[in-house]
Amino acid sequence: MLATALNPTQIHLLEMFSYAKTEEALNDIKKALFEYFADKAEAEMDKLWESGKWNNEINENILNEHLRTEYK
Repeated sequence: MLATALNPTQIHLLEMFSYAKTEEALNDIKKALFEYFADKAEAEMDKLWESGKWNNEINENILNEHLRTEYK
């Protein structure tokens, strides 16, 4: 396995996790991280819509796309 150095964000998160002594604290951290990344994804999607690079037609095409592997 290739060894890699941790970046500053990873180090900070590891230090923060040392204070999470309960399951409730862990769940709070998970929720905060989930909300952070969900907000980032939503902001990026808003940018795509506003720029015209994403629209309802693209949404419908993706919803109707069949991605399952065909077995013979």
